[in-house]
Amino acid sequence: MCEAGRIRHHLKNHIGYVANLVLFIGYCAEHTLGAQILSGQNPVNIFGEPHPVRARIASLDAFSGHADQHELRRYVEALSGDIKKVFVVHGEESQAMAFAETLRAMKPKAEVFVPEYKQSATV
Repeated sequence: MCEAGRIRHHLKNHIGYVANLVLFIGYCAEHTLGAQILSGQNPVNIFGEPHPVRARIASLDAFSGHADQHELRRYVEALSGDIKKVFVVHGEESQAMAFAETLRAMKPKAEVFVPEYKQSATV
């Protein structure tokens, strides 16, 4: 998502050159630098300074470091015991809300929450 670490330095130093390719592998969350670049925003702010996007931009959605909905459902199905609360924090809001409904159907005794940004909870 390009929000921290060395990637910001790499982008700052290389996004302005037409000979370069910035290749995104997987998902970039809404409002992140990666999502801004993928959406065609130009220039983009890196370290608080505008940088023109001259590099070619491409994306491959074939890889992900996160489980998909099918894998998450299998995980929840395998859980035993009395599950009291489930917090869905995976994906964009619309997908999280839909998955929460799926979980409510799977675990009707559990309270299923989709917390808002910076919301805290006591378990």
